[in-house]
Amino acid sequence: QVQLVESGGGLVQPGGSLRLSCAASGIIITFNTMGWYRQTPGKERELVAALTSGGTTTYSDSVKGRFAISRDNAKNTVYLQMNSLNPEDTAVYYCNTRKYPDIWGQGTLVTVSS
Repeated sequence: QVQLVESGGGLVQPGGSLRLSCAASGIIITFNTMGWYRQTPGKERELVAALTSGGTTTYSDSVKGRFAISRDNAKNTVYLQMNSLNPEDTAVYYCNTRKYPDIWGQGTLVTVSS
């Protein structure tokens, strides 16, 4: 059974940084495309970063240059390093794998506020 558990969210001031983690079980992240999504109330979930099995990364225009997706194969964990955070980044962040698009974790809340 595939499970994705996100962690690392919290309250941060504008300009600050956070690193989110997504621990996966039931799937080997090395062999799969993994993505980080975020959602705010009243809006659809949006893809902000993706990492393919080959190591190719893509980012939405809104986070390009500020966020970085990576993985630790030994820990079967995907990370999202978020820098230069601004209030518009406030959202619940989820990870997902393209192989099982209907499986989502509980998400982790990121709040950017002074």
